[in-house]
Order: sequence, then C-alpha cells, then structure tokens
Amino acid sequence: MEHITFLVAVVIITALAFDFTNGFHDTANAMSTSIATGALRPRVAVAISAVLNLAGAFLSVEVAKTISGGIIDESAGVHPEVIFAALTGAILWNLATWLLGLPSSSSHALYGGLIGATLVGVGTHGVHFDTVVTKILIPAVAAPFVAGLASWGATRLAYLITRGSSEQSAGRSFRLGQIASSSLISLAHGTNDAQKTMGVITLTLISAGSLGAGASPPLWVILSAGLAIALGTYMGGWRIIRTMGKGLTDIEPRQGFSSESAATSVILASSHMGFGLSTTHVCTGGVMGAGLGAPGGQVRWSVARRMVYAWLMTLPAAGAVGGAAAWIAGLGNAGVAVVGVLLVAGSAAVWFASRRRPVHSGNVVDEEPEPLPAAAATPPPAGIAA
Repeated sequence: MEHITFLVAVVIITALAFDFTNGFHDTANAMSTSIATGALRPRVAVAISAVLNLAGAFLSVEVAKTISGGIIDESAGVHPEVIFAALTGAILWNLATWLLGLPSSSSHALYGGLIGATLVGVGTHGVHFDTVVTKILIPAVAAPFVAGLASWGATRLAYLITRGSSEQSAGRSFRLGQIASSSLISLAHGTNDAQKTMGVITLTLISAGSLGAGASPPLWVILSAGLAIALGTYMGGWRIIRTMGKGLTDIEPRQGFSSESAATSVILASSHMGFGLSTTHVCTGGVMGAGLGAPGGQVRWSVARRMVYAWLMTLPAAGAVGGAAAWIAGLGNAGVAVVGVLLVAGSAAVWFASRRRPVHSGNVVDEEPEPLPAAAATPPPAGIAA
C-alpha cells in the first residue's frame, strides 16, 4: 500500500462505511422473495448472501473502472475532500430510505453524490456527462423494464410447465430452485455493487497521487470493499426486505424463482459491459413482472409509486447533499470536520429513529401487507408496468 495521508484514510474509511450501508440496503434484492416464500430462513438467507457478495467482488473490475475513470475525470483536480462530500450525500440518502423501507438505489445515491460534489468542488468539466447518460441513466430506465419483461415471461412459463402439478409439489420444487437463484443474485450483486466502492477508493488514491491515472483497484481495495459489503449484507436490511418480499405483491415460489433468475441474468450482463446498473431497479422490476405474470397476479401500485418516486429523487437528492457538503468541505480543514460531524449526527439520528419500531429477522415476515385491490380497479399506471 502506498503512502496515504490522514484525509485519504478518512475518505477510504467513509467509502467502506458507504459499502456497509449498501450491503444492508440491498440485501432485499437477493433474499426478500426467498424469505417471503419460506425457501430460506431469514438469518440463513443473509449469511449466504454475505458470503456470495464477498466472492462476487473478485470476479470483475469493469464497473469499478466506470467510476474511477468513467463518470469522473481523474485529471480534473478531484481532491479527496470532494469524494468525502460525495460519500456523505450517498450515505445519508441510503440511511433515510432504509428508515422508510424504500428500496431505492444505493448505486444512484453514490453517483448522485459524486456528480453533485464534483460539480461544486471542481466544475462541469469534472464530470463525463456522456458516460453518465450511456452507462447510468439509460440503464436505469431500461433495466426495470427488461428485468420485468423477462420475469413476466419466466413466471408464465413456470406456471404453464407446472399446471398439472399440485401446489405443494410445485412449491417445494421451486423453493429449492430459489436457493440457487437467490444465491446467484448475491454473487451478481458482488460483481456490480461492491465494485462501486472499489472505484471510489481507487479514484481517491489516484487523486492523492498514490496510484497512477487509469489504474485498476489494488487487491487490498477489492478485499476490503468485498468484506464491507458482506458485513452489511449479513446485518440484513430487514425494513426493505419486508417491502420487497411482501409489500409489492404476494409472492409464491414459482414467482420468486422466476424473478430471481431474470434479475441475475440482467445484472451479470450489465456487469460484464461495465454498466453502473442499479440492482435495486432490476430486482424490483423482476418482482413486479413476476407479480403480473402469475394467473390473476397483481401488484400493489401504491407501493410501486412510492418506490418510483424514491428512484427519481435519488440522483438529485444525493447530488444536492453531496454538493452542499463539497461547498462546506472546500472551506478548509474546519469545513471537512463540519461535514464529518454532520455525517455522524445524521447517521445517529436515523439509527435512533429506527429503534422506535424495530424490524429484525424475527418479525420481518410478521406484518400483514395492505390487501391487493380488486383486479378491475387496478389498471397499471402509465410508465410503471413492466
């Protein structure tokens, strides 16, 4: 490891803290449907997901390169305090949406924070807007629809294949399949989301002169990012697991297997191409497609609307916080200290608020979701149906 200054060390620790929040924020993507159908017990599910997230972190670095040398111009003078401000915006947005049980995108929170902080701290020339459009915005719009359509087709096929089987027999078989499919999502999540923190740390090291421009993440960066996201995953984002598993639709094993299989395919393909895809968008689209693909299947559109609103707000909200933090941090060491205090205070406030109505592995599937409305009264709203 090259020589690292105190500020760079603080930024790296903050980046790993973001990776930790990414882990528990996105556990629902892989395991919510398996927990909802009873394919896996909650604690077993998050343990499997944690191990596979760590393994996935070592499979590719293409997404990491999208961040460290893609959306942000390494040569534009992006200093560590700018990256620290960006992480502040991303972490606070992650915690706020976790408190509300909304499966928003940790990836887009990070991108928003980076873009906002860079625009304020460096200027418009510090952001590669063409990369933002092609590798972030277009995939963000397309991914839920692609995953939803694939999941809808897979669900229809699953019910067609098992139409002569008893519900008990079909449920048992697809629950076993869910163990494999949800595990693959966790592996795919590691190849995509763990790399984003690798990219941020690599960008920090490049900005500090500890790595050369265009460098790939060192082994210690890959390992530390993988461990951070794995630990966060094991903690379990139980609030969001409840929303994804029981809030959007009533999931059966055939739907869960179809949704997870479709999401895995989309995530792995995007990781291979270096797209900074939101696994949250993909998995949510998959769950909605599975809900609509079952005979008489429905989606709770009121819950879906809240999710979409959170998605639309994530980039600008995290960007605004990141930009404000960058302005404060630009005032000097005292400004950086103020940003650090605000980050700790905001995180603590969210944590204490969450203790009023705690959600954990013992009660994550206990609360009854709102009833599905009558079929005749629930036409899919424009722009939401997969």
